[in-house]
Amino acid sequence: MSLYRKEARRTLQLATPIMVGQVSQMLMGLTDSLMIGQLGKVPLAASAFAGSIFGLFFTIGIGLLIPLAIKVSQAHGAQDNAEVKLAMQHGSAVALGAGGLCCLVMVLLGWQLRWFGQPPEVLAQVQPYYTLIALSLVPTLMFQALRHFAESLDRPWLPMVMLLAGVILNVGLNWVLIYGNLGMPALGLTGAGWATLTSRVMGVVLIYGWVSRAVTFRDVWPTQWFSGYTMARLGQMLKLGVPISISLSFEAGAFGASAILMGWLGATALAAHQIAITCAALTFMMPLGMAIAVSMRVGRALGAGETERMRPISHGAQIMSAVFMTACAGLFVWAGEELAGAFVKEVEVIALAAKLLVVAAIFQLTDGAQVVAASSLRGLSDVKVPSLITAFAYWGLALPLAYGLGFGLEWGGIGIW
Repeated sequence: MSLYRKEARRTLQLATPIMVGQVSQMLMGLTDSLMIGQLGKVPLAASAFAGSIFGLFFTIGIGLLIPLAIKVSQAHGAQDNAEVKLAMQHGSAVALGAGGLCCLVMVLLGWQLRWFGQPPEVLAQVQPYYTLIALSLVPTLMFQALRHFAESLDRPWLPMVMLLAGVILNVGLNWVLIYGNLGMPALGLTGAGWATLTSRVMGVVLIYGWVSRAVTFRDVWPTQWFSGYTMARLGQMLKLGVPISISLSFEAGAFGASAILMGWLGATALAAHQIAITCAALTFMMPLGMAIAVSMRVGRALGAGETERMRPISHGAQIMSAVFMTACAGLFVWAGEELAGAFVKEVEVIALAAKLLVVAAIFQLTDGAQVVAASSLRGLSDVKVPSLITAFAYWGLALPLAYGLGFGLEWGGIGIW
């Protein structure tokens, strides 16, 4: 038991700045929702629709970048600086390639948003915001690559600070651009898009300036960027990253599809969905941050040949995650209306969002457990079976049930959730 407590403390030490960083990322979306919500339910619903599509492509990119953290952690555990450099070099190439491709596909898809059957008033407002957050995919995925590099080398605190700074910058720019303060025109939802894009570009500039010049990384930072790439190493990254990306995209795609189903019920349902999914995603950042730390620590233990530490690392994180998610579930059940009321004033939106948060309280408990378990396996480069389980759970069970309950039995938004 003392070994479990020891490993839990070490995991928490690494996970804390990662969790705060993840929360900071979510706070950008949360503050956008809070500030856009003051414009009314239609702009909030439009941001929810655009965000659901962005979330799918962002998740695909994140999945492709997780092998960077795994490879750097394993090489760091084996004290192989040359391998750390090669992992970062090839991981950066994956980040730029994935960011550019996802951005391009999302922009092209933006020409056919009517395919998704959303309310006409939502489609009328969504386009500029949608395009701007699509363009932000490239800087945000490159930031993630640089962040994974630093965190895998036990330097998670400054990336966390930079993410918090990005949130503060985004709030300030939202205040100026959404509402037209300081003599600027009031751009509404489009202003939120410009604020997000600007904040993410500034974030990647700052973190690159740090990791490329810090003495801490001098021995492990790549010295060449225009040569030395091999298809074998890129293939290794993709062999791990593609199954992870598929697994994560099945989950994100299911939540994105649920947003589209909610949109079929109207702007009120879609706005309520945005409130509930924002709250649920925010609390999910704790087990997700714990999971990222676990994958790094398991990978490092594997690289160092200390396999006896793997089970205590994973199980200790599971216990901490369960305690936190149980507390969050209680908050959703007992304070759902108060939480929803912070976003919008429309009574019908608040009432539905509060009911959705009760459903979220239930699934949060198992959601935290699965993300820690899956990340423990990723630290061992074991990714295929978890991907198959995720695909079946979300697309074989969840979405057919969502449609059947929501529309077949006419339970509406509650049935979809």
